[in-house]
Amino acid sequence: MLEAARTILDESFDDMREAIAGAVPGSLDRRPAGDDTNSIAVLAVHSMNSTRWWLSLALTATTPERDRPSEFLATADSTDELLRFFDGMAADCRALLDADAPFDPGAVRTDKDGDVVTAAWALLHAVEHFREHVGHIQLTRQVVDSSDA
Repeated sequence: MLEAARTILDESFDDMREAIAGAVPGSLDRRPAGDDTNSIAVLAVHSMNSTRWWLSLALTATTPERDRPSEFLATADSTDELLRFFDGMAADCRALLDADAPFDPGAVRTDKDGDVVTAAWALLHAVEHFREHVGHIQLTRQVVDSSDA
């Protein structure tokens, strides 16, 4: 189960990094369908923080501090700045997946809302939620690029 999660997340990290790396700096903060939509910077910051949080819950039960509302206000001054953030968070996520601690998929965890989930559920949620936002970033990038052409 961990190997499958690692493989899917590695591919997803590569896909998100590619979408960020090729973006024109001004496009990282653009909300292409209005203020109710998310920019590439917002999607990257939110999805990386969320993925690290859910992986932490699944694999160690100790979660990092997180200010979820501020994730949706994120901006990026440059592509390099956003990539530095992204690379650091991806390294944190990979380290969680590569830890030598045994994984008990049936271990009971309590999420941020007080809901009880299994470690397996938290792991799968981390993967599926991140992959969803990879698609969002790729689509946002296509919309932004087409409007710049």
